Formats: sequence, C-alpha cells, structure tokens
Amino acid sequence: MPVSSATDWHAAAVDPRSWDAQTVGDAAGWTHRLPDALIARLRSIDEARGRGDGPIAALRLNADDKANLGAYLAAAKRDLERGRGFVVLDRLPVDRMTEREAIALYWMIGQWLGEPIAQNVQGTLLYDVRDSGQNVAEGARFSVTSYESSFHTDNSFGETVLDYVSLLCLKTARSGGISQVVSGPAVVEALRREHPGALEVLGRPFHVDRRGGVREGEAPTILRPAIELGGPEPLFRYLRYWIEAGHEKAGEPLSPDRREALDRLDEVLNRPALRAGFALEPGQVYFINNRWVLHNRTAFEDHPEPERRRHLVRLWLSREG
Repeated sequence: MPVSSATDWHAAAVDPRSWDAQTVGDAAGWTHRLPDALIARLRSIDEARGRGDGPIAALRLNADDKANLGAYLAAAKRDLERGRGFVVLDRLPVDRMTEREAIALYWMIGQWLGEPIAQNVQGTLLYDVRDSGQNVAEGARFSVTSYESSFHTDNSFGETVLDYVSLLCLKTARSGGISQVVSGPAVVEALRREHPGALEVLGRPFHVDRRGGVREGEAPTILRPAIELGGPEPLFRYLRYWIEAGHEKAGEPLSPDRREALDRLDEVLNRPALRAGFALEPGQVYFINNRWVLHNRTAFEDHPEPERRRHLVRLWLSREG
C-alpha cells in the first residue's frame, strides 16, 4: 500500500496505544489476575470434554463457554485493542497441575480471544518455544534458539494478518530471556517527525523470507510493506532478518534507500525511552496485539539440566468479529 498519505494516520497525544517508557506505567497496569473461579471453570470443561488426557487441540469452546468466560477476560481484550496492546494474565497454578492441563487451560483462554491458526506448514497450533540448538543462519526460526530476536511482529511472511500472539511460560531460563515491547503508533510518530522519507520507503513492498511457511510450488519470499498506514491504526509486518534473507533469496539486493529506512526504523525501535520490559514467570500468559505492538526477547542462557530448561508455548490467533 503506498504511503503517500503518511500523515493521514498519527496517534493523538492522548491515545493510550501510543505509549513510551514513561507513560506505559508499571507492571500492575498491564497485569490481569486470573481468578480462581475462571481456572475452576476451565478445569471443569477440560475434565468433561477432554477427560483430562485427550488431545488438547480437539478441546473446543462453544458459544455458551465463550459467553461465560467474557466476564473474566473482557478487560484484557479491551487493553489489547484499545489500550497498551499487550497484557499479562497472572496466573495458571502450574505448580499444582500437570503440564498438559496447564496447556489445555491456556488453549481455552486463547480460543476466547480468537481462532487459533497454524504456525507452520505442518499445521502446528500449539508451538513449543525453546532452544533446540538450531542456527538461524541455517534456516531455523528465532523461537527455537537462544538468540535475541530483535524487535518484530510474528508471521510477517504470512498471507494474512496475525492479530494476536500469546505465550504461556512453563519454565524460565537461568538468565536473560527478557520480554520487551514497543508501541507501533509511538514508533510511527517518531518516524513521522524525524524521518518522514524513511516512513514512505517502509510502506513499499519488501521481499520477506517465508521461513517455515513455504508449501510445494510456492515462492520462497512474499512481498509485504514493513508498515502500512492510512487506516485507523498502523499495521506492522516486520522482522529485519527475514527481509534481508528474503532479498537475498530473491536475488534483489536492498537498495541504499531501503537499507537506510530499515536502519532508521531499527534505531527508533531500540530506543530505551520507547520500550517496556519484564520477565515472564511460570504460569503467566502473555498476549500481544501483533498488528501494532512489536516485541523482542533478549538472548538467554539456559539451565544445563534438560528438565529445567526454558519452555514456553505459543499461540497465534485471528480475532473474531
């Protein structure tokens, strides 16, 4: 989408979606308690329909379930859409339930917010995020490594827009692995003020490496702008490494103006004055509005014992309605 209308969209100073490190508030503001009554209701659904050990992905909420859960989760969804764009649900009692049960309850919470979508060509809906020892340079995704990921949105190589990304924390690393988030509306405002030319370039299509998303006969890259404007909110599809790898695969080196625009974007994204950061704890569930919040996970050092190693479970969700 052309961005000749780059000034058509800009966040008002009072827009809660356009926050920075000073205005985002503290963790209490983005943390929503998971009440015991909600956890009990979800456990009862799992026992009745999943019999406590059935396939998690086969456990589906009906309309009545979603209506009942709305009383507990509506505020979190409002924050995702009209507030900061990220929330932490605190928490599932993972020390008092099996891993399978924790993931099943998380799966149902995710369904209330949106429809789970596949995260690779194998159709994986519940995706394990842990260091597998693979190398990004050899084709792996950042999610299965211990590397820092850089600020990005998930599924930037996808055919459709991914609305929400969610992570359930089961186990933490020995050190590192800090979650960081940046407001896309605030980033657009900074670029509009300081680098309007870069903002225009970022609205042109880039080749994005379709890592993990290529089916037989399809091209290895997809053309997508990094930022789309003109609507009620900015839309980001961005991970710098996927763009560089995509242009290399397409045999189309990044032009100097494109490379400079990406550099300007990364400089803004990495300003400490714009970001919030926190460490997820076991049992906490983290949701991000993937359309206009960019996230990063810092590098981490894991425990030597396999049973203690960092483990999160990811959901990709398409909002309903």
